[in-house]
Amino acid sequence: MYLTRDMIDEYQDFAKERLGFEFKNVDLLVTALTHRSYVNEHKKSGADHNERLEFLGDAVLELVVSDYLYKNYHKPEGTMTVWRSALVRTESIGDAGEKLGYMPLIRLSKGEKSNTERAHASIVADCFEALIGAIYLDRGFDDAKDFIYKHIISKADDIIHGDDWRDPKTYLQEFSQKYDGVTPQYQLIKEEGPDHDKTFTIALRVGKYTRGTGTGKSKQDAQEMAAREGIKYYKAQLTSAQLRKFNENLD
Repeated sequence: MYLTRDMIDEYQDFAKERLGFEFKNVDLLVTALTHRSYVNEHKKSGADHNERLEFLGDAVLELVVSDYLYKNYHKPEGTMTVWRSALVRTESIGDAGEKLGYMPLIRLSKGEKSNTERAHASIVADCFEALIGAIYLDRGFDDAKDFIYKHIISKADDIIHGDDWRDPKTYLQEFSQKYDGVTPQYQLIKEEGPDHDKTFTIALRVGKYTRGTGTGKSKQDAQEMAAREGIKYYKAQLTSAQLRKFNENLD
């Protein structure tokens, strides 16, 4: 692709300041931060989008995280699979991408730039995986592994020893069945907006009580938010020792 000197300098400055090195092939870095919509809007630019690099980076990320979990935790496959999913989910890698601060460098179409915050979060996460792929191709596996350790593995203990990795609806049900003896129910209480952009509000009912509400662009998102509110309610009723014992009985 054609890159101006100013553009090369801008991307290499980011690499030096935020990653600690320059790219041997800066095209890989630029491609990692190029969305498909930009390529569709600039067909004559010779630019390539980042989806192939994202595919590669996703595989490297899963390998490094799987290797770390296998070597550091003697847990069943199912548990480690859930932990890995929590570490590599969109929210985790999107948060890492936001902290790296490359959003202003992502090449998007004019329409995509005005898209929703939720879409932007997904784009930032996709670029993070593409960036891993670019580092792997440009500098090798060890540097890609170091990058993943610094920005993802460093959060592993907090995620594993916290509750973020647990499915909120399943976790909430464990609480409600143990402490209230009932299975929670999710009730749609409000539906707003046109068909292509609806917002749903869900109430979490535990017996005759409302233990939380949630709002989202899908019923599933709203239910998960309501479940998280319910989890907060139950946690507030327990001491640290009681909560630890409760979690140990689940694991």
